[in-house]
Amino acid sequence: MSELTGVLAVYKPAGFTSHDVVAKARRILGMKRIGHTGTLDPQVTGVLPLCLGRATRVVEYIQELPKEYVATLRLGLASDTEDLTGTITESVEEVHVTEAEVLAVLNSFKGVISQVPPMYSAVKVDGKRLYELAREGKTVERKSREVEIYEIEMQDMVWNGNFPDITFRVLCSKGTYIRTLCVDIGRALGVPGVMVKLERTMSAGISASHCLTLEQIAEHKEAGTLEEHLIAADEAISHLPKHTVADEKKKSALQGQRLSLRYVAPEVKQGGDFRLYDQQGQFLGIYALEDSGAIAPVKVFAQA
Repeated sequence: MSELTGVLAVYKPAGFTSHDVVAKARRILGMKRIGHTGTLDPQVTGVLPLCLGRATRVVEYIQELPKEYVATLRLGLASDTEDLTGTITESVEEVHVTEAEVLAVLNSFKGVISQVPPMYSAVKVDGKRLYELAREGKTVERKSREVEIYEIEMQDMVWNGNFPDITFRVLCSKGTYIRTLCVDIGRALGVPGVMVKLERTMSAGISASHCLTLEQIAEHKEAGTLEEHLIAADEAISHLPKHTVADEKKKSALQGQRLSLRYVAPEVKQGGDFRLYDQQGQFLGIYALEDSGAIAPVKVFAQA
């Protein structure tokens, strides 16, 4: 039986790490070549695309794509982990904030912003992950990084005693820490803030409604219908431009040879990776335009 190949959209349950989901999928599918496309904290639920078989070679391209989340932020509290799994480090007796003020602050976060990664994160400093240092009770200086908030909108504002819970949707670039965004929103409103809930509702263009639970994956595997739910590797990276190679140069392309620009249509006018297909629509692989003006293979998928 041939190895499954493609992208499997999983809905990650709470209480599982991303690595737990991969391990569970390996057991269900009976295969080793599985990679995930972006870590989710254990308490976070939502979209976790898994790349199976040869599709593991597109993980890096999928990881670069925007992600959408629905988060709930509580104003008036702060914790050492920036969410409710940690120890409360600060609280105020009551919060005085209006919906209009919250809307204005949320809107101010649109665009490119600077974030300092939380201590409880997988970022490495001097070869050690920050969460390992944090568990040792250490706090180290972290470099800020730029991320982009494409869209942000409030969905709800509910008072939980003296503390308002604000639920918002955010579409953002890779590497955005939603916990830190919650803290920064609170700071902009002049009060402590902590994330109380988070769901990833879209990743790599895949929405939560298109995901399967681990139980559903097991059922489809048993029924022999799982392949119907896989997204082809080239479809998962449809954000890359699409080009076609002339028939007489297909074999050369599959053998990893450089090609002249004149054999590829439409004309490749700028650098960067693109998808290459044969005249019959078969996906051959990922190629790029070199400074020399030749087309060079990055990752070849089809067999020569």
